[in-house]
Amino acid sequence: MKLLGNVDFLKSPTAIKFSAFIFISVSFFYLGKHWSDGSRQLIFFSRQSPTGTTPSLATIAYSPNLNKEFNISALINTTEPETEPKPAGSVNSKENLVSVSEPAAPPPPDRIKSYGIVDENGTMSDEFEIGEFDPDLVENWGNGTEIEAETEKEAVRVTFRVKKFGLCKENMREYIPCLDNVEAIKRLKSTHRGERFERHCPEKGKGLTCLVPAPKGYKPPIPWPRSRDEVWFSNVPHTRLVDDKGGQNWIARAKDKFKFPGGGTQFIHGADQYLDQISKMVPEITFGNHIRVVLDVGCGVASFGAYLLSRNVITMSIAPKDVHENQIQFALERGVPAMVAAFVTRRLLYPSQAFDLIHCSRCRINWTRDDGILLLEVNRMLRAGGYFAWAAQPVYKHEEALEEQWKEMLDLTTNLCWNLVKKEGYIAIWQKPFNNSCYLSRETGTSPPLCDPDDDPDNVWYVDLKACISRLPENGYGANVVPWPARLQTPPDRLQSIQIDSYIARKELFKAESKYWNEIVASYVRALHWKKFKLRNILDMRAGFGGFAAALIDNQLDAWVLNVVPVSGPNTLPVIYDRGLIGVMHDWCEPFDTYPRTYDFLHAAGLFSTERKRCNMSTIMLEMDRILRPGGRVYIRDSLDVMDELQDIAKAMGWHPSLRDTSEGPHASYRILTCDKRLLRG
Repeated sequence: MKLLGNVDFLKSPTAIKFSAFIFISVSFFYLGKHWSDGSRQLIFFSRQSPTGTTPSLATIAYSPNLNKEFNISALINTTEPETEPKPAGSVNSKENLVSVSEPAAPPPPDRIKSYGIVDENGTMSDEFEIGEFDPDLVENWGNGTEIEAETEKEAVRVTFRVKKFGLCKENMREYIPCLDNVEAIKRLKSTHRGERFERHCPEKGKGLTCLVPAPKGYKPPIPWPRSRDEVWFSNVPHTRLVDDKGGQNWIARAKDKFKFPGGGTQFIHGADQYLDQISKMVPEITFGNHIRVVLDVGCGVASFGAYLLSRNVITMSIAPKDVHENQIQFALERGVPAMVAAFVTRRLLYPSQAFDLIHCSRCRINWTRDDGILLLEVNRMLRAGGYFAWAAQPVYKHEEALEEQWKEMLDLTTNLCWNLVKKEGYIAIWQKPFNNSCYLSRETGTSPPLCDPDDDPDNVWYVDLKACISRLPENGYGANVVPWPARLQTPPDRLQSIQIDSYIARKELFKAESKYWNEIVASYVRALHWKKFKLRNILDMRAGFGGFAAALIDNQLDAWVLNVVPVSGPNTLPVIYDRGLIGVMHDWCEPFDTYPRTYDFLHAAGLFSTERKRCNMSTIMLEMDRILRPGGRVYIRDSLDVMDELQDIAKAMGWHPSLRDTSEGPHASYRILTCDKRLLRG
């Protein structure tokens, strides 16, 4: 009190400064309250004292609305949790706070999705980087991490419990579900066209639920290229082909092995001599240059395709599972591309203009039946300007019935506008036209007619054969592929016809995929020594443009890849064939048309996160086990949310799984699941 009554103190500098501060504070308060408008409001903060059980609340009030309070506890560091309901006028989200100096910014525009490689200027470019690889590491595999641990952010960890799968009966050692469905085959209304050789898959709920066993005494396959000439008897223990075809130089048994001399019904002196004869007949047939992809119909044990491999030609060898039911199994055991397939009532699962040459040597097919519908299917799959080689008795024998068959064949091929290029000995070779001009110049009513313009010749999944000529694209797509090996990395014209979201950036997408897989496969070869693995038969279960298969070729791995294009995605098969690779359309909710123990390596990138919307993942995994050889490997690249279930299924099948980080590190949205199928399994 004595201090306040001291006049000298009131005149001191300290008192004057204190009074000025009080005056300025009060002035700014009233200025802010009375002159604030609705667009720029001063915000004042206050803190309520806790009373009773009510926690301390940090609140805010706008100056012209003193009775309204706003909870901003999200912005102020308080450790006291809110336990009472918020008042009617309160908010607790950041978007309701208004800037003191500027009005709220408008929401950002929707992000424009584009596909391709975009540089800093927003233009497409093929100059891009995939990512760096440490020479000593592959996909960060050196860390030894098995399964990602549960993090604090995971509220619930889903646990999958899969019952251990048992072995199937011994009579299922060579079981192909869609081709061995006896019940469905018995219900067929007709089989005179060979309908029993087509797909008749088990009904839903009646599929494979066990593990197909290997034959007793099964051994790791003989490595390529030795396997071209010999395989273990115990791996394919069937002697009927030896009994039926031994005199035609197909196959012979020598103690614990089968031997393959390289002969065939029409070329008992060997496939090499036969191929030389074809090249001499038509010099334009340059194997390994313009002729890169071949279809061999009724292939036997696939010696024709086996010997073409040394000439840089890849051959899809096909035959039905008929009385010589193990011929495709022998081909696959040899390490030669092959599939079970038949010309019956449906289109084969290959696109239009797929093959540079289609070959039939005594394939026992009546090409002229039903208005030539089977040869019309050959015409659909044959590339514009491609060749059809037919080695059969009607070509060279002069019996009345055979001569009539030859005349029917000549009439049909003439109406198809095929040109008989050469007939010599027991071989006749035709060439398909390069465009539609010949078809359009035929007399009105000529049979077979052209297909409707809206018919899609690349639509093949469960599509009936059509007795019409598939039109060639008017823009020449499919006819102008470059010679091998340049065609492997050249974006083909038909890339523009694929039904995908992007149009302008398709070439960049093609190049990006190729570069992506090339770097990954190169790292596998460098750090994991893939060339030391006995990888020969490989299946890419979701192939895209075939970049993975192309990368194996670029990295000089002595293997072949069957590229599968799922029906659930865009049909990229024409691009795969145009770049000189082979593939097939398939629905992974159904079994695959091949024998058990076909492949050494299965590759699946992004497959399960897509297909789990349509079918159970265990269905696909059991099919993978059926077609994978004992001792084989599986690489699954997919999102994190499918990995737990896939690991449990793999363990239930007796595989040895390991979950690894990718090169992007532990925070990437996907992982790699590697699995080994051990040779022996109880």
